[in-house]
Amino acid sequence: MTAPADDPGWLRHRVTLEAAAGTGDDAGGESLAWATFATAWARIEPVEAREKAIAAHLAGVVSHKVTLRWRGDVTASMRIAYRGRHFRIRTVHDPDESRRYLQLGCAEEGT
Repeated sequence: MTAPADDPGWLRHRVTLEAAAGTGDDAGGESLAWATFATAWARIEPVEAREKAIAAHLAGVVSHKVTLRWRGDVTASMRIAYRGRHFRIRTVHDPDESRRYLQLGCAEEGT
């Protein structure tokens, strides 16, 4: 994977990486909350949109590829927030093993 050297707007989406943080309640249980982990410039590209049968009804599933500059602290248990949308990270990999970029396979939540 090579970034366009002459395109300054290649990574044009300002995204927020969020990590899951459990918060306790008064009854001794725990609820899931998301805390800001970092912000980064990224490129968000839609990959596929399809329908899937969930609990006997059809639901839309939209997947995206998100590319950002390489960082070693991103995991598949995180999500990305961008303009009120949330993308659950499914896969994390360095496309050419050069530690220049990180590609995230994501599924959009709430579609």
